[in-house]
Amino acid sequence: MPYTEQQQQHLLRIARDSIYSGLEHGKATIIDTTSIPDALKEQRATFVTLHKQAQLRGCIGTIMATAPLAQHTAENAYAAAFRDHRFLPLEILEFDQLQISISVLSPPKPLTFNDEAELLEKIRPGIDGLILEQQYHRGVFLPSVWESLTDKKVFLNQLKRKAGLPLDYWSNEIRVNYFNTEYFSENEYQSNEYK
Repeated sequence: MPYTEQQQQHLLRIARDSIYSGLEHGKATIIDTTSIPDALKEQRATFVTLHKQAQLRGCIGTIMATAPLAQHTAENAYAAAFRDHRFLPLEILEFDQLQISISVLSPPKPLTFNDEAELLEKIRPGIDGLILEQQYHRGVFLPSVWESLTDKKVFLNQLKRKAGLPLDYWSNEIRVNYFNTEYFSENEYQSNEYK
């Protein structure tokens, strides 16, 4: 079931509060699960993505749920702001420029295929997120990546690259799981609430 507008806003507020907690106290918010809606207590995996002036500023998430949705959101928001190795830790001056997006993942399911051509036939552009694994290599693309990589072959090749494999690599030992997400994002917020 999709999350209500109120539940989405609650999760976005948790994410922003956790980033602010990181700036003020150096740690993520700890969620009191007795005071949140039941839907946010369910164990669901999330990714939290940060943009600043329409440019990626951080993205961290988990594929498997190991905590309540609200707590995963708080931890991943903090990690996206301060622990994404592609970026320097967020600074206080950037806080007001952030736009936060959350992707709540469905449980991953395996795709069965005999070769790369069959895998490409089964991928659903704009719908599926993919987890590609080959021995110690793993790459994950959220469904939102289809916005910039619209061709199936390019999508798969870039996923291989993210997993640390050559673009033209293929092995019958490759495993692929797919998942879907519910995606929502901030429109506006009152930054003066944090001052």
